[in-house]
Amino acid sequence: MTKHKKIVLSNKMPLIIAPVVGAKTVTALVMVKTGSKYETAKESGLSHFLEHIFFKGTERRPSTLIISAELDVLGGEYNAFTSKEYTGYYVKVAAGKLGKALDILGDMLTGSKFEAVEIEREKGVIIEELNMYEDNPLMHVEDVLESCLYGDTPAGRDTIGTKETIKSFKRADFLRYFKRQYGANSMTVVLCGAISVADRVAASRIFGSFPKNSWQDKQKVKEKQLHPAVKTVFKNTDQINMALAVRTYPLGHKDELVMKLLSVILGGSMSSRLFISLRERSGLAYYVRTHSEHYTDSGYLSAQAGVPKDKAEAAIKIILEEYKRISNEVVPAAELSRAKDLVSGRLLMQLEASDEIANWYGLQAVTRNKLTDPEEIEKKLRKVTSADILRVAKSIMKQNNLNLALIGPVKKSSDAGLLKLLKL
Repeated sequence: MTKHKKIVLSNKMPLIIAPVVGAKTVTALVMVKTGSKYETAKESGLSHFLEHIFFKGTERRPSTLIISAELDVLGGEYNAFTSKEYTGYYVKVAAGKLGKALDILGDMLTGSKFEAVEIEREKGVIIEELNMYEDNPLMHVEDVLESCLYGDTPAGRDTIGTKETIKSFKRADFLRYFKRQYGANSMTVVLCGAISVADRVAASRIFGSFPKNSWQDKQKVKEKQLHPAVKTVFKNTDQINMALAVRTYPLGHKDELVMKLLSVILGGSMSSRLFISLRERSGLAYYVRTHSEHYTDSGYLSAQAGVPKDKAEAAIKIILEEYKRISNEVVPAAELSRAKDLVSGRLLMQLEASDEIANWYGLQAVTRNKLTDPEEIEKKLRKVTSADILRVAKSIMKQNNLNLALIGPVKKSSDAGLLKLLKL
């Protein structure tokens, strides 16, 4: 596996170098410690919108076409992404072509024009992106779940914002947010793959010149729940998409890897408990999955499935039964070993490509206090015991900890009945 080296540039921005022996590609990733959790209510969606605007033209490259054409000529991949706690920009190219890619990436992040006409035009694009998510319940149900968990707070709002906030943004909003949240104090650069000396020199020169910024931290999540909670969104579909979650732990918690294995045992594979009970034995769902989400200040585990609109109650009961079982019975050694092998195998496959390895280190840089190589995770994973799984399951599988999100032909009047089902 890969080992990393951290360099501190002249402006104190971290540069992480992760060479890969024998790699044919190289990736540059710029991670920014900002996202929708760093926004006020009026700014909701601004982090994501700003990500789009960086591709709309700079003083040196005045249009989207010029930027994209120069990147396309390099024959690689490039994109950006925004989450609740970070924003990333990356370019992946063949070995030897990174110098030009770094120049374009640096130009986009320092020389963007933020033209009012481009902002107005892009509003329509982003609203259609929002419509796309809301028309796909499988994707949107997690947004509804986080709204149920965190309410009208930055943690509970959709990363993309609302149609109202998207339409309201002006050029001054982008300039203000950019100046505050982007700069040497909140950015990390990662180079991974077939890195040359010239690549290191270019990255140090380009990103070492970024100015420092004031950077405003996010509003911390306050975890407090006394009773189960339900949130439903009516949509005239043939299927109900659901997510049934319990609150857990933030990133860096001592039981984070235990949670990972617990989620895999519950619904992380075709041999997992919920896949067998919900799909194979009951025939209630095509897709079944369990996901363990960890933010810097909160976390949750959720079981998600798409079920017939008249079988939601039956599916909820099956999920709750599996939650009860894993919190009352010791997981057999063979089942735990299988989960460890699955997580380990997926980690190896995930870290075969330069962009995935860059993402591994970039995410850690903006969400954790230290960088960890994959080998260290593997060692900790192997030490988790069945007793650990049972201990953690008992601590999180509590009735007052339950949160249910549903999208489908569900009337608001049914919320009370759904609440009565949430018992452990």
